[in-house]
Amino acid sequence: MRRQFCAFYNLPTEWASRGLQTSDQCSSYPHQYGHLSSCSTWHFWASVILLCLLYPVSTAAAIFRVGVVGPWSCDLLFAKSYPSAAARLAVSRINQDPSLYPGVTFDYVILEEDCETSRALSHFLGYYVQASAFVGPVNPGYCDTASLLGKSWNKTVFSWSCIGHELDARDSHPTFFHTMPLPTIVLMHLMRHFRWARVGIVSSDNDIWVETASKVANALRSHGMPVGIVASIGKDVASIRKTLAKVKRIENLRLVVLCMHSILIGGKDQQMLLEMAHDMRMTDGSMVFVPYDTLLYSLPYQNLSQYILPNNSKLQHAYDAVLTITVESPEQQSFYQAYTEAQTSGEIPKNIKPHQVSPLFGTIYSSIMFIAHAMQSLRASGQWMSGDNLAKHAHNLTFKGFSHPIRTSHSGLSLLDYVVLDTDGLSWELRPCYRIEMETDMVHFLGQSIHFPGSGPPKTDSSCWFTQGIICGGGVDPFHLIIFFGCVFLLIFSFVASVYFIRRRLNQIQLVRGPNKILLTLADVTFINPSLSNKKMSLEESKTSDARKSISERSHNSPFSSQSPATYENSNVAIYEGDWAWLKRLPHGNFRSINPSTTDVFELMKDMRHENVNPFLGFFHDCGVFAIVTEYCSRGSLEDLLHNDDVKLDWMFKSSLLMDLIKGMKYLHHRNVCHGRLKSRNCLVDGRFVLKVTDYGYNEVLESQRFLYVEPQPYELLWTAPEILRSSFPGLKGSLAGDIYSFSIIMQEVVVRGPPFCMLEQSAQEIVQKVKKPPPLCRPTVSPDHAPLECIQLMKQCWNEQPERRPTFDEIFDKFKNINKGKKTNIIDSMLRMLEQYSSNLEELIRERTEELEVEKQKTEKLLTQMLPPSVAEALKLGSTVKPEYFDSVTVYFSDIVGFTTISANSEPIEVVDLLNDLYTLFDAIISNHDVYKVETIGDAYMVASGLPVPNGNRHSAEIANMALDILSGVGTFKMRHMPDVPVRIRIGLHTGPCVAGVVGLIMPRYCLFGDTVNTASRMESTGMPYRIHVHSSTVKILMALNAGYKVQLRGRLELKGKGMEETYWLIGRDGFTKPLPVPPELKSGLMAHGLQMEEIAAYKRRKAEKELAKKNN
Repeated sequence: MRRQFCAFYNLPTEWASRGLQTSDQCSSYPHQYGHLSSCSTWHFWASVILLCLLYPVSTAAAIFRVGVVGPWSCDLLFAKSYPSAAARLAVSRINQDPSLYPGVTFDYVILEEDCETSRALSHFLGYYVQASAFVGPVNPGYCDTASLLGKSWNKTVFSWSCIGHELDARDSHPTFFHTMPLPTIVLMHLMRHFRWARVGIVSSDNDIWVETASKVANALRSHGMPVGIVASIGKDVASIRKTLAKVKRIENLRLVVLCMHSILIGGKDQQMLLEMAHDMRMTDGSMVFVPYDTLLYSLPYQNLSQYILPNNSKLQHAYDAVLTITVESPEQQSFYQAYTEAQTSGEIPKNIKPHQVSPLFGTIYSSIMFIAHAMQSLRASGQWMSGDNLAKHAHNLTFKGFSHPIRTSHSGLSLLDYVVLDTDGLSWELRPCYRIEMETDMVHFLGQSIHFPGSGPPKTDSSCWFTQGIICGGGVDPFHLIIFFGCVFLLIFSFVASVYFIRRRLNQIQLVRGPNKILLTLADVTFINPSLSNKKMSLEESKTSDARKSISERSHNSPFSSQSPATYENSNVAIYEGDWAWLKRLPHGNFRSINPSTTDVFELMKDMRHENVNPFLGFFHDCGVFAIVTEYCSRGSLEDLLHNDDVKLDWMFKSSLLMDLIKGMKYLHHRNVCHGRLKSRNCLVDGRFVLKVTDYGYNEVLESQRFLYVEPQPYELLWTAPEILRSSFPGLKGSLAGDIYSFSIIMQEVVVRGPPFCMLEQSAQEIVQKVKKPPPLCRPTVSPDHAPLECIQLMKQCWNEQPERRPTFDEIFDKFKNINKGKKTNIIDSMLRMLEQYSSNLEELIRERTEELEVEKQKTEKLLTQMLPPSVAEALKLGSTVKPEYFDSVTVYFSDIVGFTTISANSEPIEVVDLLNDLYTLFDAIISNHDVYKVETIGDAYMVASGLPVPNGNRHSAEIANMALDILSGVGTFKMRHMPDVPVRIRIGLHTGPCVAGVVGLIMPRYCLFGDTVNTASRMESTGMPYRIHVHSSTVKILMALNAGYKVQLRGRLELKGKGMEETYWLIGRDGFTKPLPVPPELKSGLMAHGLQMEEIAAYKRRKAEKELAKKNN
């Protein structure tokens, strides 16, 4: 199998041996034999292993394939460069050159580039296995993406047309190399020499040239040039005139770059543009036109006119305003001469004349030669062959191109010379006027002045445009410029201020309105009598110093009676949006308005969502009560749980609570939220024994609303870190390290199941003073008998005197998992372990439990196979994905209960459930006798299909038809428990056709059917009649083809929603089917078949009313 990212198809032996050399003093590897002469055994085996890895199949000569990428099919003028002939000539000369790669064979492949940029990129994505390196692309629009792909593929991209100095960044584009100087740099030399700064760019409407124009504009702007316009022309005269009119309206334009095929190689767009410019008096010398594409090749200007240029006097006059810049070739070695020599030597077919070939031929040839000489340099360096190494060794090269010598500098810049050509407006003779030397960055006069038409040459611009480090105003009055920027600043400031006030107003509106409102009032909550909840206490009692009292004690000492009505004055428990909520009251203060900073705190608290963080529901502000509303936890706080002796806590139970606390605090710290008030009273436990952290953001609310600081009671400070106790206002602000300390004190409470510092037998005030002012260091003392030694060590690390030495909650989480040896620490597991301990000596009981477990497992598997097809269930159990499957022909059954809405309206919910359960139990018993699959039930709708998930040929229609007859027969004798006199009628619809079946969803996955067949079957049911089986013609055709004696009755043509007029039938029986079928009711005129007749349930209503009246009288 070929390696995808290897630059060679087979690696040469001598390169492989070089790559195996080490820094040890070993003797050299002979290139021809590839064996060791005096290296150690270790080096020998390492070499053997690496050589085996590097040789995919054999040790045959390596093939290096160059992919020539370009629009060779979609653009005729690009096709005139004959890339295949150019690549074949270059590869032939490379392979015949003995100094280049003995044992390496060059090859080429022509890769098509679409003229549309997006398609060109999609095509390029498929070329990664077709070539070892790339010459191209021609379209600059996706050069950066192609370079990044080359980096990913470890293949070098050599391009002559890509623009942008960012491609030269080795860090981002290590496998990219320019084979020619950047055309924009050449243009900059010309513009700097003549001081023409104001430039416009016009392109043809081809994507390649449009992208080129955009890239040229960006490059010139990066050099500080004022690009006045970037436009494109269409194929019609009106479009060209419109574009030139826009160019003409640009003031002080000196230079227009034409991004299109040059007229000198047959470009018709440029010819039409220049002729139109001449008609619009734009070729009078006030601006200069410069063809862009001639910068990409060496134009044979010495004898060009006799072949291509038209005998057109208007065009000759227009071309007098054009300066042509092209790569300079030696006088005796122009492109035509080089091409003729290759034909003479038999290297190129002679059927194509030189003037029929675009000079881009030579650029393609030279680019491939570039790769060969770069590889020679890389080979000489002894480095590994890779895409970035190949690009890196394309520096300091000197070799002969197709028609001109090629050199690169030590930094990789191509050092070609360019010549500026001009005409006199009377003939097509192109005369060299200036030479642009890229090595010296100089422009030399060649003795022939440029002939500018009419009022030329164009005026010069300020030299500041070409001076680095200077911002050029371009002739704008500085005073006006200052005024302009001042106005812009005022507008921006006004806009920002308006946005700020509007956003603030919207935030205020969102506080009290909408589904996510935060500010709550009495209209939003309903207070509950405290006797219904253990979670209650008065505001006055919450301020008492007896903080160790449990919830039950607080409730007992509450000043109000349990029989008194619940109000905001005597209850902290309320119902909000249907759930119980707890109100954490704030001290009395000035709360007439909520500050913007407080709103930010509320929004932050609202965004907190974690299973171990008690969610913030809103802020209650009404009747002088200010309270934070959070979710109600039925089991109280962790402090209450620890003080409740009725709850037995083993180590797994305790570790589960601690792990919940660690997860909650880890989440808060990841959100960069400091709790500041962490204590066991602020850790709540819900009904599932899940611990949730609460009271986060409390201090921030007090601070943002500027509440007066009230010094906490000493007992409240037992969880506070020593560095916070030493601050001016202890307990006002917390820190992340302070939360770690508070966690360690909670660990002590959980481990010993006692209050903080309970073993010291000192008052809270004394303990706080000792913690605040060591030595000696005052910390709780925990015996190793209470918890694992690792847990006690972790606790001591968390209450370290130096905050920076305390572990983070991430580290605590990892260490605590190791303490439990990776076991999940939840309450259910803890209870199961206790049960196992109690039954450790009862082997018989264990065996029975195992058998029960096996039975339950079988029940679970049976239930799973009842919910999903067995094949699908097995795939899901194995963790594999279930791909959707297409079925050519299946039959789908739909049925529903006639008048179900009326029955439901006159029944209790439990009665409706009993009705559906009884009916579906009957249906399920029937379908078990047929080769069908129950898809789903939705309300009173029942859906069954046959022919899937296991196809059964043409039997699916018969299976569904037989099942439908059985179901209809069974419904005829079915009675509702609560309405035995009210008939239960169903409508049935059948349809046959193709469909797609697959598993949808991750939670409660369902095996669902999709397709028009399902919709049509549903339409058949909805347009059916009570006690009738409505069958589509597609199903009838199959039933009749089976010759099984099915009896159908033509209903006629019926309009189905979304389907038009369809011919449908009633299925009324089958030969040999002896079960009784219910008689369809007769519908009175004007009545629909979708409901019960009111007289049918009148008796039921009358009896129900009599029963209710009897109950009231009793």
